[in-house]
Amino acid sequence: MSFQAKLITHLTNAFAPLPKGAIDIALAGEPTRKRHDDALAQCPAFEALEYQLPRKLPVARDNGTFRLSVFSWNAERLKYARPSQAFLGSVLPDIALLTEVDIGMARSGNRHTVRELAEPLDYGYVYALEFAELGLGDDREIEWHKGQANNYGYHGNAILSRWPLKECFAVRLDEGAHWFIDFEQGDQRRIGFRNAVGARAIIHNQPLWCVAAHFENRATPEMRADQARRLIKAIESKAGEEPIVIGGDFNTSALPTDQQALEQIFEDPSALEPMFAVFREAGFSWANANTREPTCRTRPDGTPKPPFTRIDWFFTRGFMAHDAATLPAIDSEGHAISDHEALRVTLTI
Repeated sequence: MSFQAKLITHLTNAFAPLPKGAIDIALAGEPTRKRHDDALAQCPAFEALEYQLPRKLPVARDNGTFRLSVFSWNAERLKYARPSQAFLGSVLPDIALLTEVDIGMARSGNRHTVRELAEPLDYGYVYALEFAELGLGDDREIEWHKGQANNYGYHGNAILSRWPLKECFAVRLDEGAHWFIDFEQGDQRRIGFRNAVGARAIIHNQPLWCVAAHFENRATPEMRADQARRLIKAIESKAGEEPIVIGGDFNTSALPTDQQALEQIFEDPSALEPMFAVFREAGFSWANANTREPTCRTRPDGTPKPPFTRIDWFFTRGFMAHDAATLPAIDSEGHAISDHEALRVTLTI
């Protein structure tokens, strides 16, 4: 694991759009790593985190009890604004860990999806750019949004919190350029890196750390284990012995799709996905923070198709986990609003 994960800590209240110069460089010739890195250097949003405080703060309790409600969801672009707001509003967690959320993408209405979700529900947020999209998205989105353009072209991960977030950081989990060099026609050509975004919060006078993580799907289990090592090294450099909750899409596709087989290996899946051994060796647990169900679902267009396994997880350290749930990501009419279900857990100390 020679790659040295980089920590991003600079905060800004708003990203600038993807510079045209970055796009010109990226598309000017063969998709090499040098071309990727030259284009990346033209985009300052990769070196910053977009940050906003909550508009109003909840009242802290100091009665000797501590209960933290955490929600985690791969929102698949956050395309569906009102249903997504209703979905999160029905749970109203203290903290929401979000992956795959857009800023200024035609496929999601060229909206700032994170801000539009956070503000009406009185959340602050921190957002880390994962990829700058050079096109409209995947083959379905290219067809659906033909003739449109992205205002920003950003896709990333975020933490929403009812409490102020401090000491925010993002960590790059790979060397980048995988979705640029290995581009195929009809695919998502993009520059950037898989990442995780983290922050410290003080909730009811208790300090804790929260992290939203997105591991690579075009990867082997061993590569995901390397990403887990990079993530843990980064969070331990910040958190020390304070409690930590990590949630996100870990793309653990080597796990069985058969429900009985998934239940049998649930408490120790490390033979199939060695990242679980990495988390366990660092003191993290997952058995009580997750249900034993798949976390993917079919979208209204009929994709992806089952069978599914569990690829979204919580990992906790320094907490006791209770009341884990896997929540169907559907609107009021039962239609999918993401190809991932959401996770919820209650944490106590």
